[in-house]
Amino acid sequence: MIRFVGRRVVELAIVFVGVTFIIYVMVFTLPGDPIAALGGDRPLPEAVQAQLRAQYHLDEPVWLQYLRYVGGLFTGDLGTGFDGRPVGDRMAARWPVTITLALTAWAIEVVVGVVLGLISGLRSGGLVDRTVLVGTVLATSIPVFVLGVTAQLVFGLQLGWFPIAGTSEGWPTAYLLPAIVIALFGLASVTRLMRGSVVDTLRSDFVRTLTAKGMPRRNIVGVHVMRNSVAPVLTFLAIDLGYLLGGTVVIEAIFNLPGIGALLFDAIKTHEGPTVVGVATALILIFLATSVVVDLINSVLDPRIRHE
Repeated sequence: MIRFVGRRVVELAIVFVGVTFIIYVMVFTLPGDPIAALGGDRPLPEAVQAQLRAQYHLDEPVWLQYLRYVGGLFTGDLGTGFDGRPVGDRMAARWPVTITLALTAWAIEVVVGVVLGLISGLRSGGLVDRTVLVGTVLATSIPVFVLGVTAQLVFGLQLGWFPIAGTSEGWPTAYLLPAIVIALFGLASVTRLMRGSVVDTLRSDFVRTLTAKGMPRRNIVGVHVMRNSVAPVLTFLAIDLGYLLGGTVVIEAIFNLPGIGALLFDAIKTHEGPTVVGVATALILIFLATSVVVDLINSVLDPRIRHE
């Protein structure tokens, strides 16, 4: 187990360095001068611009800037924005919104996806199964920004069931509609995974044996089929939680939610390089940490994974 964990940590460290370096280079080598843009219509004096470039090390080679940035990460420093505020402090004020949105969407995926997948699998080939499968195809075929705008128009403006923007009404009212929109893609995947796993389990020998021995079907399904079918779904859900925490940029922008995604979106629009890199780094760390946890759980459930 120690060797397996060590190997995974090394692999993910290489991935982290590679991805963050690419993002850093792309952000800080884009055309345009973010320091000159700080003055808006009234350009800053050249002396002030030079001082700011030296303060943020923008006058150094990109590779040296990256090494300074990585060195700061070991002390928990995600960088400092051009407004002088630490990126970590700006993110701390935004995390509650993003976490609430992500957990609400994740709960919808868990409950609705598992239930639909179970019903569809138990009625494989029937009308309900076909309807569910068509619904999952539709859910994954429509871009998330189209779903978001359409949901605002129909359920927010026309029907008035939900607020169309902001968090003033609190949870769950302000979060439910964007959570449903962002959960649809993952929900479709959970439903398909659960359905396929249930169908395979129902065809297994031990289910036939339990049926032949006269065990009630509700016991077979509720205990044995569910326990054996949910393992691959749990793996996906664990990974998807990391995705939800980092994949809310578009939805937060559409629904005007002041979360991490909105912070990243605003930083991109204003060419706020340190904030873009800092937020992206935090999201990458969350996703990689989730991957490690999933790998550890799978290695415990199936020891063969450690030797692959």
